[in-house]
Amino acid sequence: MSTVPPVPAPQPGPQPSAVQAHLRRAAQSAQSPWLHREIAQRMAGRLSVVLAKPVRVIDWWAALGGSGGALRTQYPRAHIEAVEPTDALLQRSRRAARAPWWSPRRWRAASSSAWREDALPREAPAQLLWANMMLHWSADPAATFAHWHEALAVDGFVMFSCFGPDTLRELRALYRRLGEPPPAHAFIDMHDLGDAMVHAGFADPVMDMERLTLTWADAPSALAELRTLGGNASAQRQAGLRTPRWLARLHESLASELTGPDERLHLTFEIVYGHAFKPVPRVRVAAQTRISLDTLRTMARSGGKGAADA
Repeated sequence: MSTVPPVPAPQPGPQPSAVQAHLRRAAQSAQSPWLHREIAQRMAGRLSVVLAKPVRVIDWWAALGGSGGALRTQYPRAHIEAVEPTDALLQRSRRAARAPWWSPRRWRAASSSAWREDALPREAPAQLLWANMMLHWSADPAATFAHWHEALAVDGFVMFSCFGPDTLRELRALYRRLGEPPPAHAFIDMHDLGDAMVHAGFADPVMDMERLTLTWADAPSALAELRTLGGNASAQRQAGLRTPRWLARLHESLASELTGPDERLHLTFEIVYGHAFKPVPRVRVAAQTRISLDTLRTMARSGGKGAADA
């Protein structure tokens, strides 16, 4: 008898208003953050686990993820759909997909499209759903996993990356010593994410992580790059504007406490990677069992594999 792990206890997630503010700023940027593009390349190196060549690929929050080039290189004949959380980012993705009239890409490239995530068509599920560096902005990862599960075809594959709880650990410790509220909301542990994937219906989730140390010449440079990655979405963040005196104190503390022997400021980023596939639906046998017509069709196409779960 199969067992499903319990849903992880809810953790303090990002505040929706702060997330929306970040998305508005991101829509005005010419490109995604450098770190996101770097992680996209590292994720692309893991696509060897996807043996089948997908016909349709969903790039979730594509404008922020910066993965379009990596996905197009990997799957030049696939139809790639950008899925965005806001109208402004949707328009940005549509502009990016539009090749100039003189570009050979107009007749060489496969088709592409873009949708709002709350209006994604269900008629043609994808074989691969890719989400680079966006899950830590979800206030309800379990609901996000359920949405991804619905968007995938049976045997379809999901692959994602996001920040893990060790991200900015030095900055969090510094803020505690200064008596300040957290500089960012809490990021979810990869094991809890894996359990949530199983609960959403995914099979054989594989979770992995790596730690990157980024360095900067000074505190203003570090803070400027952190702003490109998103603002503070913690519910405990300071309300209102900070004073120049507060900022000068922060610069001084960063320089004195987080500078390494190389005289550069160091911060840790934990990057969590996850992938899993969508199995054939399983139907639990009971005294009276109701099965949707769509589920019956899927089971029939699979030859009845996994049809019942005692």
